[in-house]
Amino acid sequence: MKNSVAFLASLAALCGVAFTSPALAERPLTLRLGHPMAPGNNVTVGYEKFKQLVEEKSGRKIRIQIFPNTQLGSDRVTTEAAQAGTLDMSSSSTPNLASFSPAYMVFDLPYVTRPENQQKLYAALDEGPLRDALDKVAESIGLKAIMYSEFGYRHFVTSRKPVHAVRDLMNLKVRTTDSPVEVAVATELGMNPAPIAWGETYTALQQGTVDAEGNTFSLLNDAKHTEVLKHAIKSAHNYSMHILLMNKARWDSLTPEQQGIITEAAREALAWQRAESVKLEAAAEQAFRDRGIEIVTPTPEQMDEFKAKTQPAFDKFAGEIPADLLKLLQDTQK
Repeated sequence: MKNSVAFLASLAALCGVAFTSPALAERPLTLRLGHPMAPGNNVTVGYEKFKQLVEEKSGRKIRIQIFPNTQLGSDRVTTEAAQAGTLDMSSSSTPNLASFSPAYMVFDLPYVTRPENQQKLYAALDEGPLRDALDKVAESIGLKAIMYSEFGYRHFVTSRKPVHAVRDLMNLKVRTTDSPVEVAVATELGMNPAPIAWGETYTALQQGTVDAEGNTFSLLNDAKHTEVLKHAIKSAHNYSMHILLMNKARWDSLTPEQQGIITEAAREALAWQRAESVKLEAAAEQAFRDRGIEIVTPTPEQMDEFKAKTQPAFDKFAGEIPADLLKLLQDTQK
């Protein structure tokens, strides 16, 4: 067989005709995806659904190899690898994308979106000017946005001190991402921000390096941070997505059929993932309560205080974000 293939290849070369062996022609396309999220998390299960759909729709001619739970490094590490082309796909939270483009800080702005307007936000992310603007941001840093995965609203949680109001956050050492907006929000609330990689946060809480963090109940529960947490307040101070990004040159190298399969699978997986996220967040909140973690729901007046306290951070960074992008996002809240 090997001699036959070699003979045909030589004959084709002499005739000036390109030759591809049947073995090479049938080789599936494998795309490697790295992300930091824990098993069972809403982002994780969304990418598992994406993998399933891509492989089904392509008849397994396209395969997705997933490396979750920081196996290949943090959001920043895998996104840098995707930029460099040493990794096909990376998923990063929007706060951790701020170091790649300040435009992504638009989602970090405190209370720039509200849970009651979530469906309007989804519609704008799926198609239209907001989606187009965000796609251009990704392309400007050498990446192609594939899927705007739901992550959720972050709440402040602590390992020791009870938190019943804004004043209780004062002087707490809080883990943040590298996002300058997130750091500024913590500072305006009187906290002491400490940017720490996600994979190191559990140990930092356990050892007392930090006293608090801000994240979704779902991720905190899946990552077993509930083992070291005691108190929570539903501040909903920041909304985040996890954006699935692909090396732009790698995307451009795909056939239109391959691109269509990936795009269709991402759209279907995202609709499923958003619905699943609601269930997982509710289940995680109940898991908090089952472990005896106190959860405080702020009154409307307390929420107004959160917004007022963090407004200087909003004002400071709004000017660093493209005005048209900020307006497009704010329009989804009307």
